[in-house]
Amino acid sequence: MIEIAAQAHGFGARVQGVDLSRPLTPDALATVKDAFTRHSVIFFADQALAIEDLERLTLELGAFGEDPFIAPMDGHAHVMEVRREADEKTLVFGAAWHSDWSFQASPPAATILYGEVIPPVGGDTLFADGYRAFEALSATMQAMLAPLRAVHSARRAYGPRSAYATDARPRSMKIEVSPEAEKSIVHPLVRTHPESGRKALFVNPVYTVGIEGMEAEEASAILNFLFAHMTQDRFVYRHHWAAEMLIMWDNRCALHTAEGGYDGHRRVMRRTTLAGERPV
Repeated sequence: MIEIAAQAHGFGARVQGVDLSRPLTPDALATVKDAFTRHSVIFFADQALAIEDLERLTLELGAFGEDPFIAPMDGHAHVMEVRREADEKTLVFGAAWHSDWSFQASPPAATILYGEVIPPVGGDTLFADGYRAFEALSATMQAMLAPLRAVHSARRAYGPRSAYATDARPRSMKIEVSPEAEKSIVHPLVRTHPESGRKALFVNPVYTVGIEGMEAEEASAILNFLFAHMTQDRFVYRHHWAAEMLIMWDNRCALHTAEGGYDGHRRVMRRTTLAGERPV
């Protein structure tokens, strides 16, 4: 029997009673999908998964997303290895609030991350709830934001002048900075989730670089307020990792950031994304 143990505020839940190393039954798949829609971040402990299991699970839930700028694992075109060796000094991958690949025309609906090697200290992942952050705003602010369209770009993270491009220290992960990262796309600042029907703020400090039709200073004032608002403790779920744990989160309504704090320890994760739809 599958059991769902949710956080008090409903954002984030543990799913128990399912073995992800085996194909999900139709009933189990429906339960997992429902829990994901309701809680936005769900995790499964004690799951001994091969890479092939991770790939199969992803395809049971949907189609693979497209993952740019990071080289995939050899022989596994849709699996990224998030690796950091004990002696690495480079920036921790993903260590800033973001929604994965929001600069794409159709950003990934979800990200799935599996803990292969987990350090004894540090390495938490934090998630921020875009639903409750939007709902907590005044009706006046909600009405002002509703028609706005935010500009997204990968240039700060993966462009020729990004931090990754200028950091020459050895890194385990192969990050492919590119002029392609300079491109931009526009999405609704407030998007409606296609399954839950709820509205969520859809901006993030890494990839949101402006607001359509606004001067930079005007856009910065609004965006900086929203970034600080969204990441208040009351909207954040802090996830503590263990080996053989799998977590999946909804990029359409949640931000996340990776913490460091495990220098001197090796950390290895495996990651896939689920294809999404164009935000509306």
